[in-house]
Amino acid sequence: QVQLVESGGGLVQPGGSLRLSCAAPGFTFDYYAVGWFRQAPGKEREGISCISFSDGTTDYADSVKGRFAISRNDAKNTVYLQMNSLQPEDNAVYYCAADPTGFGYCSGYNIGNYKYWGQGTQVTVSS
Repeated sequence: QVQLVESGGGLVQPGGSLRLSCAAPGFTFDYYAVGWFRQAPGKEREGISCISFSDGTTDYADSVKGRFAISRNDAKNTVYLQMNSLQPEDNAVYYCAADPTGFGYCSGYNIGNYKYWGQGTQVTVSS
């Protein structure tokens, strides 16, 4: 059973930054796309960013475009989400997930396409 592991969440003031990590012990992201999702209390889980392991292309939801940046470290088999200019509306549990259906290319944020998930990390933005 593949289990992704998120880390890096925490409490930050409005305007602050955090960097989330998504590691995959014993698993390689080759031929997968890796997405970041978030779920706020009482809301549906939403996809916010994706990176294609085939060519490194990235995608962002409008809600985070210009503030968040997704990247990867192939040597560490880890995907990162750098989050800047955080606001209270960014409060959520953040999840990473791996999608095999696009053969390594991002193909959207259909939750059913993402085969492997992490357990999530809490991000709280508050003064």
